[in-house]
Amino acid sequence: MALLQQLSSFHQFKKPKLCCPLTPLKNQIFTYFIKPRKHLSSFQVSSSLDYSNNHNYTKKLVQEFDPNIPIEEAVTPPSSWYTDTSFYTHELNQVFFKGWQVVGYSEQIKEPSQYFTGRLGNVEYVVCRDDGGKIYAFHNVCRHHATLLASGSGKSSCFVCPYHGWTYGLDGALLKATRITGIKNFKEMGLVPMRVAVWGPFILLNFENGALSEQESDFDLVGNEWLGSSSQILADGGVDSSLSFLCRREYTVECNWKVFCDNYLDGGYHVPYAHKDLASGLTLDSYSTTILEKVSIQRCETGSAERDDQEFDRLGSKALYAFVYPNFMINRYGPWMDTNLVLPQGPRKCLVIFDYFLDASLKGDESFIAQSLQDSETVQIEDIKLCEAVQRGLESPAYRTGRYAPQVEKAMHHFHSLLYENLHN
Repeated sequence: MALLQQLSSFHQFKKPKLCCPLTPLKNQIFTYFIKPRKHLSSFQVSSSLDYSNNHNYTKKLVQEFDPNIPIEEAVTPPSSWYTDTSFYTHELNQVFFKGWQVVGYSEQIKEPSQYFTGRLGNVEYVVCRDDGGKIYAFHNVCRHHATLLASGSGKSSCFVCPYHGWTYGLDGALLKATRITGIKNFKEMGLVPMRVAVWGPFILLNFENGALSEQESDFDLVGNEWLGSSSQILADGGVDSSLSFLCRREYTVECNWKVFCDNYLDGGYHVPYAHKDLASGLTLDSYSTTILEKVSIQRCETGSAERDDQEFDRLGSKALYAFVYPNFMINRYGPWMDTNLVLPQGPRKCLVIFDYFLDASLKGDESFIAQSLQDSETVQIEDIKLCEAVQRGLESPAYRTGRYAPQVEKAMHHFHSLLYENLHN
């Protein structure tokens, strides 16, 4: 593709240069103290490519799914939703660049001056915490000639462009612009800000255009905007900041990002066939699904009481699996929580980021942690094989649409209906 429409995780690269003193060097540096912009009046996060020629085509693909047909009679979205390049581009703009998106967790910037970077579609961003503890997010692009300012994650008192040395504070203000003596009509050139918020242990960004809300109001409103009525349900279910971050694992999967989500949303349908070890720890007859605005919650009692290895009880007495539209999953069970962030990297590839959290009382139990991570790894490898096989099947001329199992795949149908709502607008 001509556009760099790939998504990546927060990879560890070389840290940016530490900032230098804010004083002129032999009359070659001109110093500015400029506050970052408060509004984005006309900035576009989507690609500048004109998609008008493809509009009718993608619109036709979207309309091949009808969310108003009852699940008992409905067919799934067509395979083109999972394979077509134009549809994928439309999806980025209509689904991922609207509303709140999880980009990380608060422990990544627990201390002042810490930062992490990431990429969503063609948008590069950096999230940081200043010396006063306030969290900021900006487009990670120097205002001079568009160089990426920071990479990976780390700690720094400012961001220094590696190209020409322009220097920005952690509040986005331009502190230093080198060798610009004689420049005329020099206007505000601070980093372009983004809306950022925190809910529980998660950091979220909003990529939409328009005026920026004050950060404090974002913190107050994000629960309702992002989670709706499920906000309190998840908090009551143990999805909060009480658990400590343990580790991160990443998986590149050769399938459309929606294939991974569909697999998660089949109400445990595939568990007894694909995850036999996991199935032995779950009471699958107790599986239930609750559909909310943009969240579906699957619950299942565990079979811990019937297992022989009572000393190893990773699942506890019940498991909660929450899918937060469009691409974030929260799994809470026993002393554990793990999250799955699914990032599209093209029509036929995605990156899945697993972050693991654990009750602080067990962080020293190396054997428990190692066994739990190994069990999780086993499930992920089994799911990857399934998802990649599904993707290959979707590309077969023998398949166009499928059907839903009404009793267990309600959450999947809900996911597809939400996609239709975004894509149809």
